[in-house]
Amino acid sequence: MNFAFVGAGAVGGYYGAMLARSGSQVSFVARGAHRDAIAERGISILSDAVGSFTAKVAAESDPARIGPVDVAVLAVKTYDNDTAIPLLTALVGPKTVVLTLQNGVDSAEEVAAVVGADATIGGSTYIATAIDSPGVIRQTGTHRRIVLGEVRGTPVAVSDRVRAIEAVMKAADIHAEAVPDARHAVWEKFTYLAPFAAFTGAARLPIGPLWADAHTRAMFLDAIAEVAAVARAHGIPLPADHKDRIDTYVAKLPPSTRSSLLIDLQQGKRIEVEALQGSVVRRGKAVGVPTPVMAALYAVLKPHANGAA
Repeated sequence: MNFAFVGAGAVGGYYGAMLARSGSQVSFVARGAHRDAIAERGISILSDAVGSFTAKVAAESDPARIGPVDVAVLAVKTYDNDTAIPLLTALVGPKTVVLTLQNGVDSAEEVAAVVGADATIGGSTYIATAIDSPGVIRQTGTHRRIVLGEVRGTPVAVSDRVRAIEAVMKAADIHAEAVPDARHAVWEKFTYLAPFAAFTGAARLPIGPLWADAHTRAMFLDAIAEVAAVARAHGIPLPADHKDRIDTYVAKLPPSTRSSLLIDLQQGKRIEVEALQGSVVRRGKAVGVPTPVMAALYAVLKPHANGAA
């Protein structure tokens, strides 16, 4: 299977390298020193979970030099979507499937508006990786999970194209899970990630001291309930004990766990506040669901959207 990744960063670079190692043809649309290093030496993964290796792949700044592929994967940060999503058009042919693995719940709709709803599928990923140096990605931890599926209509069974991609990913030692409707998985992650990123980012603290404070923990759980209410108003059937499940999950996290939004803030980088907290507030307003906790956190984080001045 022929893959092209728009974005060769910590997420896209890792999964692309894994697929290339297992025999798939993989190209990256990338830029700068990272692109130059990948084009010259390949992309290297440093990992105790899957072993360290280097995969030979193509890396281009112009997607037209790659052309149509079987699967195009959008794996850039959401704040780059205005420039990144149009790049997909050069990678899309009559049978191309476009998979978005971005944070938030807006990505699939934004991609479909450019490449068409028929070509678009969605997914969520669970992984801890970072760019170690140009052309080198380090995995911290063992997670490498992707949940993927269709994002339109009311699918009741896994589609053939999603099943085919799942099989290739599994052969590459990626923990892929094909589902009929990816929107459920995307929203389920969103109900946890948006509050988690908001609280850790606004406090400039990892989860440990936040969870140890009874008032902060209660407000965190209120924020989860807000996002879950927005999800249900959008037709996502979350279970009744959804908040309790997240409560249990977060309580087991290492106290030093930081959100990627907090890490980006501490490094003076741009943050995904619009795709996370901003999206909760906007979507809540659209369906008449109040989100006071998330709205306050959005107001705190929004001035930092573009990183350090």
